[in-house]
Amino acid sequence: MSFFGFGQSADVDIVLDGQETRKTAEIKTEDGKKERHYLYYDGETVSGKVNVTLKKPGSKLEHQGIKIEFIGQIELYYDRGNHHEFTSLVKELARPGELAQNTNYSFEFQQVEKPYESYTGANVRLRYFLRVTVVKRLSDVVKEQDIIVHTLSQYPDMNSSIKMEVGIEDCLHIEFEYNKSKYHLKDVIVGKIYFLLVRIKIRHMEIQIIKRESTGTGPNTFNENETIAKYEIMDGAPVRGESIPIRLFLSGYELTPTMRDINKKFSVRYYLNLVLVDEEERRYFKQQEIIIFRKADKGKKSTGYKQSRAMQQHPTRPSPSSPGQQKPPQEEQEQATANSQADEKEHNSKEDE
Repeated sequence: MSFFGFGQSADVDIVLDGQETRKTAEIKTEDGKKERHYLYYDGETVSGKVNVTLKKPGSKLEHQGIKIEFIGQIELYYDRGNHHEFTSLVKELARPGELAQNTNYSFEFQQVEKPYESYTGANVRLRYFLRVTVVKRLSDVVKEQDIIVHTLSQYPDMNSSIKMEVGIEDCLHIEFEYNKSKYHLKDVIVGKIYFLLVRIKIRHMEIQIIKRESTGTGPNTFNENETIAKYEIMDGAPVRGESIPIRLFLSGYELTPTMRDINKKFSVRYYLNLVLVDEEERRYFKQQEIIIFRKADKGKKSTGYKQSRAMQQHPTRPSPSSPGQQKPPQEEQEQATANSQADEKEHNSKEDE
């Protein structure tokens, strides 16, 4: 950008420490495209170098100071003028002065807290980024670099199944069961549906995974529903006593962990929706919320238990057949600590989750 002949007189680059060996991850942009950035976890140090390169050899750059910021912010698309920052750290790299040659500065944000997972949705975006600012009299030189943060959760072995009955009086009575109520991103949903009474002509049945993104609070809450997956489990009319198995692999779908009341700005929840359609195109359905979490790689210590504990503060309503399964957070944390090593040994996936 040029202003009365004065343009940006230097280039700024951010080079992260260890980026040659650091894992990367993909995230959707607001326009639906995908970007790949370096991956960090909660509590990890973010460090590196800032390179300031003068565009014209022999020239000088007068500045009013150079700083770097580590920022975590939430942007609501309907309120673009306001960026809600939940993390903001600043390091001064140079005091006001003059640069006569290319210069680099080291920076370090030690064991920085990254409480939430990076997320881009239909109406909200949560991002982490580094921002370098070379303060000048006319126009600042600004460089931003995004990073991606994943939160890891560790749940205790006790993961109750979901059992529910649904029906229409004297017409339909079915019983369905899912093996767990909490699933990691590469998990498999296993279940079965048992028909106790069938007096309507069912044409087919499917199971759906629905993502519900909620933004705002109170009467201004806006819900955006997206059907992530549709899986047909039956085609044709069932008979009384018939049992239909369910086996749905989650790894083939673009899912994120469940997020509850993130910084009091938004939530992301997932539901299993069982849909029956009869020959007259009438639809019968039953929804059940499930929790989806990101499990640590083999050998990677889970750092995100506080997220799972936070989710326990807003538990889903227990199913009628399994009352009282919810444990207090302190007891769950003790059990999770005792089982964390066993869980990590059992997890053999080498993929980045």
